[in-house]
Amino acid sequence: MLEKAKEALKIEADSIRELIPRVDEHFQAAMDMILACPGRIVVTGMGKSGIIARKISATLASTGTPSFFLHPAEGIHGDLGMVTGNDVVLALSNSGETGEVLHLLPSLRRIGARIIAMVGNPDSTLARNADIVLNVGVTREACPLGLAPTSSTTAALAFGDALAIELLSARKFTANQFAIFHPGGSLGRKLLLTVNDIMHKGDENPMVPVDMSVKDALFVITDKGLGAVSVVDKDHHLIGLLTDGDIRRGFSRSLDFMTQPVEKLMTRHPRTITSNKLAAEALHLMESNKPRPITVLPVVDSENRVIGLLHMTDLVHQGVV
Repeated sequence: MLEKAKEALKIEADSIRELIPRVDEHFQAAMDMILACPGRIVVTGMGKSGIIARKISATLASTGTPSFFLHPAEGIHGDLGMVTGNDVVLALSNSGETGEVLHLLPSLRRIGARIIAMVGNPDSTLARNADIVLNVGVTREACPLGLAPTSSTTAALAFGDALAIELLSARKFTANQFAIFHPGGSLGRKLLLTVNDIMHKGDENPMVPVDMSVKDALFVITDKGLGAVSVVDKDHHLIGLLTDGDIRRGFSRSLDFMTQPVEKLMTRHPRTITSNKLAAEALHLMESNKPRPITVLPVVDSENRVIGLLHMTDLVHQGVV
């Protein structure tokens, strides 16, 4: 059984390698047509090819090329109304003879949409009626019966990915643009969330004056529940940071420190961050601190006034970590 599985992977890997020489003038023509398209890329396919078509459409849409999937059976029953003469249709069919896809062709021509065929048979009906043909045919399927679409769907998916990635590069699509299309995903949160979005500010931002006793500062730390307070002067300029860890280490030395001002125990010149920085940058700053990572960051303005406090748990709750 294991040998059969390995052989299936090898066959599918070989089917992708066969595609490399086919990134040629036909591929370039498809690229040019899509880049010049004033509308959307309508991707269609039936059965297993339809599943691959859905994924290709989703990849295009998320990487800067507006796209949607059209089910061919639904298309011939009214959904063709979603297609306009400004659109390009990318039609997938391994045989190039899929009836539901072929039934779309007369209407697509009447609408005025351009057609790119991604087929396993470049001499098929679909290929003959397309403006551009992308040959994704494979030598053999990984299925030992030669029946279940395996290598052919893998090849079509990989060629679609190659097309999407080349379009992404041509459009100079950025990570920030990608995040705009993924606001609900962890990547979107990492790329779009700023420190200002999640920091504790106003009454939730714990600050104490530099002459406050450690004992009183401990009450503030306990009340705010962030494990630290920013130590500031009368104008809220940052002087240092006092954490519950500092206090625990103070207990190991003596009890006298509790009546001392916080400046005796605080960390001077702590790491800080500004509110406009990305939350991901704050995470990197915390994790890369030496000799050990830190869990809190005072947030300061351009004049080093404390305007907030950021805790590692805030990053965790927002899915940045």
